[in-house]
Amino acid sequence: MLAEDMAAICGVFAKIMNATFLKMRVEVVTGNACRKFHLDAMEARLICTYRGEGTQYGVSANGDAPEQVFSVPTGAHAIFRGSEWRDGAPPNLLHRSPPIEGTGETRFVMVLDAAMDPASEDRAAE
Repeated sequence: MLAEDMAAICGVFAKIMNATFLKMRVEVVTGNACRKFHLDAMEARLICTYRGEGTQYGVSANGDAPEQVFSVPTGAHAIFRGSEWRDGAPPNLLHRSPPIEGTGETRFVMVLDAAMDPASEDRAAE
């Protein structure tokens, strides 16, 4: 069922992003992965937490940490616009991984990014 869900959401995200290829990261997180609220330096990113607390998010007008923080429900897929979003409007919805260091909590997370040319994506990672 997990593989079917991942495959289905990959298809939906690829359509939304008009992407030929996707870059997928699936990982077990036991610490504070991305603890500061931020925008990703890309057009958009899909994040789904299948186990543990979901990604936290909030609105910030000036780039500071949001005053109100919300969590994406476990198992829900969320797409966050990045700093390179196509319409040029500055996104003000910031996100972060929930702080779980020292709690004993384990998160299982899938992250999807659009990849127009997988060969150039591989070279950029080197």
